[in-house]
Amino acid sequence: MMSSPARNRRADAHRSRAAILDAATRVLNAEPDASMETIASAAGVTRPTVYAHFPSREQLLLAVVERITHEAVAAMDAADLDTGPAAVALMRMLDAGAQVTGRYPALVQLLSACPVTPEADHDRHTPVADRIRRVIQRGRETGEFDARLPVDWLVTATIRLGHAAGEEQDTGRLPAPAARDALRISLLRMLGATTQGDSSSRYR
Repeated sequence: MMSSPARNRRADAHRSRAAILDAATRVLNAEPDASMETIASAAGVTRPTVYAHFPSREQLLLAVVERITHEAVAAMDAADLDTGPAAVALMRMLDAGAQVTGRYPALVQLLSACPVTPEADHDRHTPVADRIRRVIQRGRETGEFDARLPVDWLVTATIRLGHAAGEEQDTGRLPAPAARDALRISLLRMLGATTQGDSSSRYR
């Protein structure tokens, strides 16, 4: 059975979009100020083709954010969130996400500087927040975490502390091991963890 012209066009459009996102992720991480024309050239498409998929640079950046978020979430899901003590699983999950974003330092810095509405910021963090919530709730059910503070507050605070640790590391104010250790200690104290999960090697 032969493919229809419409189906072929859709497949071509999908390949073009994927190539543009691949190129944008790679090019902007190396050169944050790169033009749309540079991205088009790296993707092997024309500039009008880029704009056909992404009418503005802002929309292209949002799509890149979504791609990196999906990559980070996939790494978190592979970190066995339901295995072992909740405190260890939480740190293992955050470390998996940090390893992904750590591959795109310049790009992450560029994206963090882009203005975003509270609604868009909430939507961006929802997949990560859902997984953090799952681990925190498991820890409360097993008695590993204190149940006095609201779960949503703890989820938000965990995300903010994760960002803070990343910023301290990126600016050089803390070396990577110290930033991870500061994050671990801060989170476990905030969560009222009954065990401290002695060293970072336990959640790597």
